Order: sequence, then structure tokens, then C-alpha cells
Amino acid sequence: MLAKQISTLDVISKGRTFLGVGAGWSQTEFEGYGVWDPPKIRVDKTLEGLKLILELWTAKDKVDYKGQHYSAKRAVLEPKPAQKPHPPLLFGGLSPRMLRMAGKYADICLIPPWVEIGYEKAKNIVLESAQKNSRKEKIQFASLSFNREKYDRSTVAKQVSDAKNNRIEYFIVGFPRDQYGESMKDFADNVISSYT
Repeated sequence: MLAKQISTLDVISKGRTFLGVGAGWSQTEFEGYGVWDPPKIRVDKTLEGLKLILELWTAKDKVDYKGQHYSAKRAVLEPKPAQKPHPPLLFGGLSPRMLRMAGKYADICLIPPWVEIGYEKAKNIVLESAQKNSRKEKIQFASLSFNREKYDRSTVAKQVSDAKNNRIEYFIVGFPRDQYGESMKDFADNVISSYT
């Protein structure tokens, strides 16, 4: 279903869709819709699901897939995504295993600032995996600003500037729920406008 939804959105948006790939970080969000598995199982499911999605997006014929967690029998996915070979994969992750998976599959990798092993070590794991899979030049990085309590334009503007100076190609901003609309408008008017 996810492969079909993203493909449809990519066609409707004329190739402006990304697929976010991660093993999950919020137990509350998982339990709201399903089961919160141990980390190893969540990563196993992520990898298996990703392989099936990629096959559905790129296969010329019907897809048969039998994995430990997912299966498909004579699955047809049409129309295919507008972007070729498929929409970009935006990975997020904290564990070395997810970081290695990002190196192998990601187009864009978000390494959160709170990664326990440190940003540089995490980035090196991604790049080593990308090198091993002959795709070091194909991966880009994203940075993140998120404060649940308060939006502070000067702090976010500095984070965007630092990311740009460090050649980080993508920047993701999270806004506090109670200030969502006004914070987003301020960001668009006063931060994004500096870069367009």
C-alpha cells in the first residue's frame, strides 16, 4: 500500500515526492497504529519493506515476494512513479545498522543532532557503506532543527546557515504544535527568503 501511495503522489505532484525511510523512534506513534517491536525487528521490517517497495516501483511485470514480514503475490503497481528509477529515499536513523543501510540505499540521509555516537562518526558510517556499495557520490545529507517548546527565528536561521556552510543540501524544520502556522509563516518570510 505504501509503495502505491507514494507512486500515486509522485505522479500527481509531477515528481516531487520523497519516501522517508526509518525504523521508528516514537513508541506512542507505533502503538497508535500497530505494534512496537524491538529495534532489531523494526530494522528488519524496514529493510524488507524497502526491498519490496523498490521492486514494485521498478519491476516490469507482476511481483512475487515472500519475506519474513511481508509478501506480495502477482502484485501490479501502475502507474510507476514519475521519478526514475524511483522517488528519492530520505533515510533517518540512529543505529549503526540503519546508518549502513542509508549508505547502501539512501539518496538523502538525515543524521539527527542527538545521535549518541556523534554526528561525524555517524556520517562516516554512512559514507563507508556508500563507498562499499559504489554510491558515495550519490548520497546527500540533511540537517534538522526541531524545538517542541518554542520557535526562535535567530536560532533556526543560524542552523540553516551552518548547514549551508557545511555543504548540507537539505534542511528539515519542525515547528511547535501550538505555534505551527505562525512559525511556518515566519520561517518562510524571514529565513527561506534569504536563500531564494
